[in-house]
Amino acid sequence: MQIFKKLLYNILAIQEKLLRAQLSKTIGVKNNSKKKRHYFGGCTIDLSTLAENEKQKLEEEMTLILKKYNYEPYEILKYIEKQGTKVFYLDNASKFLTPLGENEGFIYPAKGSKALYLSLAINKKIAFKTDEMFVLSKGAINKYYFLYHFYNWYAFKNNIMGLDREAQELLNKYLFETTDTKNLQLADIYKLKDAIRQDKAAIEFVIKLCRNYEGTKQALKKMHEAGSARL
Repeated sequence: MQIFKKLLYNILAIQEKLLRAQLSKTIGVKNNSKKKRHYFGGCTIDLSTLAENEKQKLEEEMTLILKKYNYEPYEILKYIEKQGTKVFYLDNASKFLTPLGENEGFIYPAKGSKALYLSLAINKKIAFKTDEMFVLSKGAINKYYFLYHFYNWYAFKNNIMGLDREAQELLNKYLFETTDTKNLQLADIYKLKDAIRQDKAAIEFVIKLCRNYEGTKQALKKMHEAGSARL
């Protein structure tokens, strides 16, 4: 399992390097700095530090919510519904989601044919635009797998970059269709980079929480067996 963990982070690191390389080619300069600094009115603002502080604050909020509901998926889903996100329980939800390249759990807003398919299959309605939702099979829910999707939902509701519909579509296309990044526009490269960073953050959050229970190796094993979206 330690090998699996290393492989996971190596893949994510390679993805980041590829994106940075493509970004350098696109803008015609090489950026060796991992920190972004901007100057406003004589003050220096480190955007990487601001982003990390925001991430830490967000994860603290998530942890409090999860503790309040004792990490129980169904109780947390009731909370999610109260925040305005619809939750659907289906018989064999994967049957409806697999053709779309989606996994059970948190589904981002959709438009066009994808939204039409979702609304017909899940809501029995005709619509060409759908809001974010949770779609799950009836029965027991794997806690570790669910935490990954909860993280993405909460970050999405807080407008964190990389979790909008466009960025997630780019991520799915890049990861599962081996899209050549050389044809991407600069804005899309930034979106893709943000999406990869947030996906990695979600996995790391689950692993960190699970250390308090069954340990990292067991957590990774359970996430993998449950079929996590990126694992």
